[in-house]
Amino acid sequence: MSRLLGGGNRLKLGIFGTNGKGGAQTLVPEAYRPNWPAAVATAQMADAAGFEAIVAYARWKGYGNLPPDHPSGVVLDPFTFAAGIAQATRHAAIFATSHAPTIHPIVAAKMGATIDIISGGRFGLNVVGGWNRPELEMFGAPLREHDERYDHLEEWLTLVERLWREEAEFDFAGRFFQVIRGASMPKPLQRPRPPIMNAGGSGRGMRFAAQHADMCFIILKSDRPEESAPQIAEYKRLAREEYGREVQVWTYAPVVQRATRAEAEAYLHRYAVEFEDTACLDQWTAGLAAETRILDPEKAREFRMRFAAGAGGSILLGTAAEIAAQLQGYAEAGLDGALLTWVDFADGLRRFTAEVMPLLEARGLRQAFKGGS
Repeated sequence: MSRLLGGGNRLKLGIFGTNGKGGAQTLVPEAYRPNWPAAVATAQMADAAGFEAIVAYARWKGYGNLPPDHPSGVVLDPFTFAAGIAQATRHAAIFATSHAPTIHPIVAAKMGATIDIISGGRFGLNVVGGWNRPELEMFGAPLREHDERYDHLEEWLTLVERLWREEAEFDFAGRFFQVIRGASMPKPLQRPRPPIMNAGGSGRGMRFAAQHADMCFIILKSDRPEESAPQIAEYKRLAREEYGREVQVWTYAPVVQRATRAEAEAYLHRYAVEFEDTACLDQWTAGLAAETRILDPEKAREFRMRFAAGAGGSILLGTAAEIAAQLQGYAEAGLDGALLTWVDFADGLRRFTAEVMPLLEARGLRQAFKGGS
Protein backbone atom coordinates (compact mmCIF):
# COMPACT_ATOMS: atom_id res chain seq x y z
CA MET A 1 0.00 0.00 0.00
CA SER A 2 1.06 3.58 -0.64
CA ARG A 3 3.06 5.14 2.18
CA LEU A 4 0.50 7.96 2.15
CA LEU A 5 -2.35 5.58 3.01
CA GLY A 6 -0.53 3.42 5.52
CA GLY A 7 0.24 4.25 9.16
CA GLY A 8 0.05 7.80 10.39
CA ASN A 9 -3.42 9.06 11.06
CA ARG A 10 -6.04 6.87 12.65
CA LEU A 11 -8.73 8.51 10.51
CA LYS A 12 -7.66 9.29 6.97
CA LEU A 13 -9.34 11.92 4.81
CA GLY A 14 -9.78 12.64 1.14
CA ILE A 15 -11.81 14.78 -1.23
CA PHE A 16 -13.96 13.29 -3.94
CA GLY A 17 -15.33 14.36 -7.27
CA THR A 18 -13.78 17.73 -8.10
CA ASN A 19 -13.27 16.62 -11.72
CA GLY A 20 -17.08 16.75 -11.86
CA LYS A 21 -19.78 18.29 -9.75
CA GLY A 22 -19.00 16.31 -6.61
CA GLY A 23 -21.69 14.24 -4.98
CA ALA A 24 -24.63 16.56 -4.37
CA GLN A 25 -27.67 16.30 -6.66
CA THR A 26 -28.57 19.97 -6.34
CA LEU A 27 -29.30 22.97 -8.51
CA VAL A 28 -28.35 25.50 -5.85
CA PRO A 29 -26.46 28.41 -7.51
CA GLU A 30 -23.29 28.09 -5.46
CA ALA A 31 -22.82 24.38 -6.26
CA TYR A 32 -19.33 23.42 -7.40
CA ARG A 33 -18.86 22.97 -11.14
CA PRO A 34 -15.65 21.58 -12.67
CA ASN A 35 -13.12 24.01 -14.07
CA TRP A 36 -9.36 23.77 -13.89
CA PRO A 37 -8.61 26.73 -11.58
CA ALA A 38 -11.20 25.48 -9.08
CA ALA A 39 -9.92 21.91 -9.28
CA VAL A 40 -6.33 22.99 -8.66
CA ALA A 41 -7.27 25.35 -5.84
CA THR A 42 -9.31 22.73 -3.95
CA ALA A 43 -6.65 20.05 -4.47
CA GLN A 44 -3.97 22.36 -3.09
CA MET A 45 -6.12 23.27 -0.09
CA ALA A 46 -6.64 19.59 0.75
CA ASP A 47 -2.98 18.78 0.10
CA ALA A 48 -1.75 21.60 2.34
CA ALA A 49 -4.04 20.39 5.13
CA GLY A 50 -2.58 16.87 4.97
CA PHE A 51 -5.49 15.04 3.35
CA GLU A 52 -4.38 11.59 2.23
CA ALA A 53 -6.36 11.26 -1.00
CA ILE A 54 -7.80 13.21 -3.92
CA VAL A 55 -10.14 10.98 -5.92
CA ALA A 56 -11.46 11.66 -9.41
CA TYR A 57 -14.45 9.67 -10.61
CA ALA A 58 -15.30 8.46 -14.13
CA ARG A 59 -18.46 9.52 -15.93
CA TRP A 60 -18.84 9.36 -19.69
CA LYS A 61 -22.49 10.35 -19.91
CA GLY A 62 -25.16 11.62 -17.53
CA TYR A 63 -27.80 9.39 -15.99
CA GLY A 64 -30.73 7.95 -17.89
CA ASN A 65 -32.20 10.26 -20.51
CA LEU A 66 -30.72 13.49 -19.18
CA PRO A 67 -29.38 15.87 -21.86
CA PRO A 68 -25.62 15.72 -22.60
CA ASP A 69 -24.94 19.09 -20.98
CA HIS A 70 -26.57 18.17 -17.67
CA PRO A 71 -24.03 18.64 -14.81
CA SER A 72 -24.08 14.89 -14.06
CA GLY A 73 -22.38 14.26 -17.40
CA VAL A 74 -19.95 17.20 -17.40
CA VAL A 75 -16.92 15.42 -15.96
CA LEU A 76 -13.22 15.84 -16.73
CA ASP A 77 -11.35 12.67 -17.68
CA PRO A 78 -9.98 11.16 -14.44
CA PHE A 79 -6.58 10.03 -15.76
CA THR A 80 -5.50 13.29 -17.35
CA PHE A 81 -7.06 15.10 -14.38
CA ALA A 82 -4.93 13.00 -12.00
CA ALA A 83 -1.78 13.74 -13.99
CA GLY A 84 -2.43 17.48 -13.83
CA ILE A 85 -3.36 17.48 -10.15
CA ALA A 86 -0.22 15.46 -9.40
CA GLN A 87 1.84 18.39 -10.65
CA ALA A 88 -0.07 20.82 -8.44
CA THR A 89 0.29 18.83 -5.19
CA ARG A 90 3.04 17.26 -3.12
CA HIS A 91 1.54 14.96 -0.49
CA ALA A 92 -1.87 13.40 -1.23
CA ALA A 93 -2.37 10.22 -3.21
CA ILE A 94 -4.10 11.03 -6.52
CA PHE A 95 -6.67 8.48 -7.66
CA ALA A 96 -8.14 8.02 -11.12
CA THR A 97 -11.21 5.86 -11.68
CA SER A 98 -11.52 3.38 -14.52
CA HIS A 99 -14.64 1.61 -15.77
CA ALA A 100 -13.25 -1.70 -17.01
CA PRO A 101 -15.51 -1.90 -20.12
CA THR A 102 -14.33 1.51 -21.38
CA ILE A 103 -10.50 1.25 -21.24
CA HIS A 104 -8.30 -1.66 -22.26
CA PRO A 105 -6.11 -2.89 -19.37
CA ILE A 106 -2.91 -2.31 -21.39
CA VAL A 107 -3.86 1.36 -21.79
CA ALA A 108 -4.88 1.70 -18.14
CA ALA A 109 -1.60 0.14 -16.97
CA LYS A 110 0.49 2.50 -19.11
CA MET A 111 -1.45 5.60 -18.03
CA GLY A 112 -1.35 4.58 -14.37
CA ALA A 113 2.40 3.97 -14.43
CA THR A 114 2.96 7.32 -16.13
CA ILE A 115 0.94 9.20 -13.51
CA ASP A 116 2.75 7.34 -10.74
CA ILE A 117 6.05 8.58 -12.18
CA ILE A 118 4.73 12.14 -12.63
CA SER A 119 3.47 12.20 -9.04
CA GLY A 120 6.60 10.71 -7.48
CA GLY A 121 4.78 7.55 -6.41
CA ARG A 122 1.38 8.95 -5.39
CA PHE A 123 -0.97 7.37 -7.94
CA GLY A 124 -3.89 5.13 -6.98
CA LEU A 125 -6.52 3.40 -9.08
CA ASN A 126 -10.22 3.10 -8.32
CA VAL A 127 -11.61 0.20 -10.36
CA VAL A 128 -15.27 -0.08 -11.34
CA GLY A 129 -17.16 -2.73 -13.27
CA GLY A 130 -19.67 -0.20 -14.60
CA TRP A 131 -23.41 0.11 -14.03
CA ASN A 132 -24.66 3.21 -15.88
CA ARG A 133 -26.19 1.52 -18.92
CA PRO A 134 -26.38 4.53 -21.30
CA GLU A 135 -22.68 5.33 -21.06
CA LEU A 136 -21.59 1.73 -21.58
CA GLU A 137 -23.93 1.36 -24.55
CA MET A 138 -22.28 4.47 -25.99
CA PHE A 139 -19.03 2.44 -26.06
CA GLY A 140 -20.75 -0.54 -27.67
CA ALA A 141 -20.08 -2.42 -24.44
CA PRO A 142 -23.37 -3.99 -23.34
CA LEU A 143 -24.00 -4.02 -19.61
CA ARG A 144 -23.20 -7.51 -18.38
CA GLU A 145 -25.13 -9.44 -15.77
CA HIS A 146 -24.26 -8.17 -12.29
CA ASP A 147 -21.87 -10.90 -11.12
CA GLU A 148 -20.33 -11.27 -14.59
CA ARG A 149 -19.24 -7.62 -14.37
CA TYR A 150 -17.01 -8.60 -11.47
CA ASP A 151 -15.64 -11.60 -13.39
CA HIS A 152 -14.71 -9.20 -16.20
CA LEU A 153 -13.27 -6.64 -13.76
CA GLU A 154 -11.21 -9.34 -12.02
CA GLU A 155 -9.63 -10.41 -15.29
CA TRP A 156 -9.09 -6.77 -16.28
CA LEU A 157 -7.34 -5.98 -12.99
CA THR A 158 -5.24 -9.15 -13.16
CA LEU A 159 -3.85 -7.94 -16.47
CA VAL A 160 -3.17 -4.42 -15.18
CA GLU A 161 -1.30 -5.77 -12.16
CA ARG A 162 0.77 -8.19 -14.22
CA LEU A 163 1.72 -5.38 -16.62
CA TRP A 164 2.78 -3.26 -13.65
CA ARG A 165 4.73 -6.07 -12.01
CA GLU A 166 6.28 -8.40 -14.60
CA GLU A 167 9.44 -7.55 -16.49
CA ALA A 168 9.20 -10.28 -19.14
CA GLU A 169 6.58 -10.48 -21.87
CA PHE A 170 3.68 -12.83 -21.21
CA ASP A 171 0.73 -14.33 -23.07
CA PHE A 172 -2.72 -14.20 -21.53
CA ALA A 173 -5.71 -16.25 -22.68
CA GLY A 174 -8.74 -15.39 -20.59
CA ARG A 175 -12.48 -15.41 -20.92
CA PHE A 176 -12.63 -11.71 -21.77
CA PHE A 177 -9.10 -10.75 -22.88
CA GLN A 178 -6.53 -12.26 -25.21
CA VAL A 179 -3.02 -10.77 -24.97
CA ILE A 180 -0.02 -11.88 -26.98
CA ARG A 181 3.44 -10.95 -25.63
CA GLY A 182 2.00 -8.46 -23.18
CA ALA A 183 4.38 -5.91 -21.69
CA SER A 184 4.34 -2.37 -20.34
CA MET A 185 7.30 -0.12 -19.60
CA PRO A 186 8.20 1.82 -17.57
CA LYS A 187 6.87 0.38 -14.33
CA PRO A 188 5.16 2.40 -11.58
CA LEU A 189 7.43 3.74 -8.86
CA GLN A 190 5.29 2.08 -6.18
CA ARG A 191 6.09 -1.59 -5.80
CA PRO A 192 4.62 -4.09 -6.10
CA ARG A 193 1.86 -1.77 -7.39
CA PRO A 194 -0.09 1.40 -6.67
CA PRO A 195 -2.99 1.05 -4.21
CA ILE A 196 -6.34 -0.19 -5.50
CA MET A 197 -9.74 0.96 -4.31
CA ASN A 198 -13.16 -0.45 -5.07
CA ALA A 199 -16.69 0.24 -3.85
CA GLY A 200 -18.32 -3.18 -3.61
CA GLY A 201 -21.73 -3.08 -1.95
CA SER A 202 -23.34 -6.34 -3.10
CA GLY A 203 -22.23 -9.73 -1.86
CA ARG A 204 -20.19 -10.36 -5.03
CA GLY A 205 -18.86 -6.82 -4.92
CA MET A 206 -17.73 -7.19 -1.32
CA ARG A 207 -15.87 -10.38 -2.14
CA PHE A 208 -14.12 -8.72 -5.07
CA ALA A 209 -13.04 -5.74 -2.97
CA ALA A 210 -11.96 -7.90 -0.04
CA GLN A 211 -9.79 -10.00 -2.35
CA HIS A 212 -8.30 -7.29 -4.56
CA ALA A 213 -8.63 -3.78 -3.09
CA ASP A 214 -6.59 -2.00 -0.44
CA MET A 215 -9.35 0.54 0.22
CA CYS A 216 -12.89 -0.83 0.29
CA PHE A 217 -15.62 1.80 0.01
CA ILE A 218 -19.04 1.31 1.52
CA ILE A 219 -22.25 3.28 1.86
CA LEU A 220 -22.92 3.08 5.58
CA LYS A 221 -26.45 1.92 6.24
CA SER A 222 -26.89 4.17 9.26
CA ASP A 223 -25.93 7.72 10.20
CA ARG A 224 -25.34 6.45 13.74
CA PRO A 225 -21.68 5.33 14.02
CA GLU A 226 -22.40 2.63 16.59
CA GLU A 227 -24.88 1.00 14.20
CA SER A 228 -22.26 0.98 11.43
CA ALA A 229 -19.68 -1.01 13.40
CA PRO A 230 -20.99 -4.49 12.37
CA GLN A 231 -21.09 -3.47 8.69
CA ILE A 232 -17.47 -2.26 8.81
CA ALA A 233 -16.31 -5.29 10.82
CA GLU A 234 -17.90 -7.72 8.36
CA TYR A 235 -15.86 -6.29 5.49
CA LYS A 236 -12.61 -6.61 7.40
CA ARG A 237 -13.52 -10.11 8.62
CA LEU A 238 -14.24 -11.25 5.07
CA ALA A 239 -10.88 -9.98 3.80
CA ARG A 240 -8.95 -11.46 6.72
CA GLU A 241 -10.62 -14.86 6.99
CA GLU A 242 -11.36 -15.60 3.33
CA TYR A 243 -8.35 -14.02 1.63
CA GLY A 244 -5.72 -13.49 4.34
CA ARG A 245 -5.64 -9.75 3.71
CA GLU A 246 -5.93 -6.59 5.79
CA VAL A 247 -7.97 -3.86 4.12
CA GLN A 248 -9.02 -0.34 4.92
CA VAL A 249 -12.72 0.52 4.94
CA TRP A 250 -13.66 4.02 3.79
CA THR A 251 -16.92 5.81 3.17
CA TYR A 252 -18.29 8.90 1.41
CA ALA A 253 -19.47 11.79 3.55
CA PRO A 254 -21.02 15.08 2.45
CA VAL A 255 -20.20 17.81 4.97
CA VAL A 256 -22.64 20.53 6.02
CA GLN A 257 -20.80 22.66 8.58
CA ARG A 258 -22.12 25.88 10.06
CA ALA A 259 -21.77 27.91 13.27
CA THR A 260 -24.92 26.33 14.75
CA ARG A 261 -26.81 23.09 14.25
CA ALA A 262 -29.88 25.01 13.16
CA GLU A 263 -27.94 26.85 10.44
CA ALA A 264 -26.50 23.57 9.17
CA GLU A 265 -29.92 21.91 9.07
CA ALA A 266 -31.39 24.92 7.27
CA TYR A 267 -28.65 24.83 4.62
CA LEU A 268 -29.03 21.07 4.13
CA HIS A 269 -32.75 21.58 3.54
CA ARG A 270 -32.04 24.44 1.14
CA TYR A 271 -29.71 22.59 -1.18
CA ALA A 272 -30.96 19.00 -0.84
CA VAL A 273 -34.73 19.66 -0.69
CA GLU A 274 -35.59 23.12 -2.01
CA PHE A 275 -32.98 22.95 -4.79
CA GLU A 276 -33.00 19.18 -5.28
CA ASP A 277 -32.08 18.17 -8.83
CA THR A 278 -35.18 16.02 -9.11
CA ALA A 279 -34.68 14.81 -12.68
CA CYS A 280 -31.12 13.71 -11.99
CA LEU A 281 -31.98 12.11 -8.67
CA ASP A 282 -34.86 10.14 -10.19
CA GLN A 283 -32.70 8.84 -13.05
CA TRP A 284 -29.73 8.02 -10.81
CA THR A 285 -31.61 6.16 -8.09
CA ALA A 286 -33.65 4.26 -10.68
CA GLY A 287 -30.44 3.18 -12.39
CA LEU A 288 -28.82 2.10 -9.15
CA ALA A 289 -31.88 0.09 -8.15
CA ALA A 290 -32.18 -1.57 -11.56
CA GLU A 291 -28.54 -2.30 -12.33
CA THR A 292 -26.82 -2.86 -8.98
CA ARG A 293 -27.44 -4.81 -5.80
CA ILE A 294 -26.35 -2.03 -3.49
CA LEU A 295 -29.83 -0.70 -2.76
CA ASP A 296 -33.24 -2.09 -3.56
CA PRO A 297 -35.93 0.38 -4.76
CA GLU A 298 -37.43 0.75 -1.28
CA LYS A 299 -34.06 1.52 0.29
CA ALA A 300 -33.31 4.00 -2.50
CA ARG A 301 -36.49 5.91 -1.63
CA GLU A 302 -35.55 5.87 2.05
CA PHE A 303 -32.07 7.21 1.24
CA ARG A 304 -33.31 9.98 -1.07
CA MET A 305 -32.12 12.82 1.18
CA ARG A 306 -28.70 11.21 1.48
CA PHE A 307 -28.44 10.83 -2.29
CA ALA A 308 -29.47 14.44 -2.84
CA ALA A 309 -27.03 15.63 -0.17
CA GLY A 310 -24.08 13.71 -1.56
CA ALA A 311 -23.95 10.33 -3.31
CA GLY A 312 -25.71 8.46 -0.52
CA GLY A 313 -22.94 9.07 2.00
CA SER A 314 -23.44 9.62 5.71
CA ILE A 315 -24.08 13.33 6.21
CA LEU A 316 -21.66 15.10 8.55
CA LEU A 317 -23.98 17.79 9.85
CA GLY A 318 -23.71 20.57 12.41
CA THR A 319 -21.02 22.58 14.12
CA ALA A 320 -17.32 21.80 13.93
CA ALA A 321 -17.52 20.08 17.32
CA GLU A 322 -20.48 17.95 16.26
CA ILE A 323 -18.77 16.90 13.04
CA ALA A 324 -15.55 16.02 14.88
CA ALA A 325 -17.56 13.93 17.35
CA GLN A 326 -19.35 12.13 14.52
CA LEU A 327 -16.06 11.35 12.79
CA GLN A 328 -14.64 10.07 16.07
CA GLY A 329 -17.64 7.78 16.39
CA TYR A 330 -17.01 6.34 12.94
CA ALA A 331 -13.32 5.84 13.71
CA GLU A 332 -14.24 4.01 16.91
CA ALA A 333 -16.63 1.88 14.85
CA GLY A 334 -13.63 0.78 12.76
CA LEU A 335 -13.76 3.16 9.81
CA ASP A 336 -10.31 3.96 8.39
CA GLY A 337 -11.11 6.91 6.17
CA ALA A 338 -13.69 9.23 4.66
CA LEU A 339 -13.87 10.92 1.28
CA LEU A 340 -15.49 14.29 1.89
CA THR A 341 -17.62 16.39 -0.43
CA TRP A 342 -19.19 19.81 -0.14
CA VAL A 343 -21.69 21.77 -2.18
CA ASP A 344 -19.07 24.53 -2.37
CA PHE A 345 -15.69 22.83 -2.02
CA ALA A 346 -13.61 25.96 -1.46
CA ASP A 347 -15.87 27.31 1.29
CA GLY A 348 -16.27 23.87 2.84
CA LEU A 349 -12.55 23.08 2.89
CA ARG A 350 -11.80 26.43 4.51
CA ARG A 351 -14.32 25.81 7.29
CA PHE A 352 -13.26 22.21 7.80
CA THR A 353 -9.49 22.75 7.91
CA ALA A 354 -9.78 25.80 10.16
CA GLU A 355 -12.30 24.43 12.66
CA VAL A 356 -12.67 20.64 12.44
CA MET A 357 -9.08 19.54 11.82
CA PRO A 358 -7.75 20.97 15.11
CA LEU A 359 -10.50 19.08 16.95
CA LEU A 360 -9.61 15.83 15.19
CA GLU A 361 -6.01 16.35 16.25
CA ALA A 362 -7.07 17.04 19.83
CA ARG A 363 -9.11 13.83 19.84
CA GLY A 364 -6.07 11.84 18.67
CA LEU A 365 -7.56 10.95 15.28
CA ARG A 366 -4.98 12.89 13.28
CA GLN A 367 -1.55 14.37 13.74
CA ALA A 368 -0.76 18.00 12.95
CA PHE A 369 0.43 18.08 9.35
CA LYS A 370 3.94 19.46 8.88
CA GLY A 371 3.99 19.32 5.12
CA GLY A 372 5.89 16.85 2.99
CA SER A 373 7.33 16.05 -0.37
